[in-house]
Amino acid sequence: MSRALPYPLLTAALLLMWLLLTSFSTGQLLVGAAVAIGASHAMAALQPSKPRLRRWQLLPKLLGIVVLDILQSNIDVARIIIGGDRRDRVAGFVAIPLDLRDKTGLALLSCIVTSTPGTAWVEYAPDTGVLLIHVLDLVEGADWVSLIKNRYEALLMEIFE
Repeated sequence: MSRALPYPLLTAALLLMWLLLTSFSTGQLLVGAAVAIGASHAMAALQPSKPRLRRWQLLPKLLGIVVLDILQSNIDVARIIIGGDRRDRVAGFVAIPLDLRDKTGLALLSCIVTSTPGTAWVEYAPDTGVLLIHVLDLVEGADWVSLIKNRYEALLMEIFE
């Protein structure tokens, strides 16, 4: 990590994304470079902690599970919205006690929950370790507790703790 480019991969990725989203020209290259370097310095000012991956080889398994769950959830939510399944729907909140304490693992869990259609990460209380999620089609809260704890939290704890 140097002073000029504290996060060179982040800078390169942001510049590449900028150029992909805009038309390529000298001006866009300069503006994109300025934005990428500025973002890299802003990230350095935040001083993020370095994640410690204990078992990084489990990341592809987690990715596969998440992709399949997101696809299935997209299908389920589409059925609800289109109206093919007309039974009464009840949305609600579920409190899930988590054992996961690693900040990177919690951030990844929040991305997983929020990116899955039909669920949203609402609140996490770090003092008690309780996660509150909102579910579009809440049938049984205990099923959601089991799903989050057994399917995601256990794997995230293996990876990060």
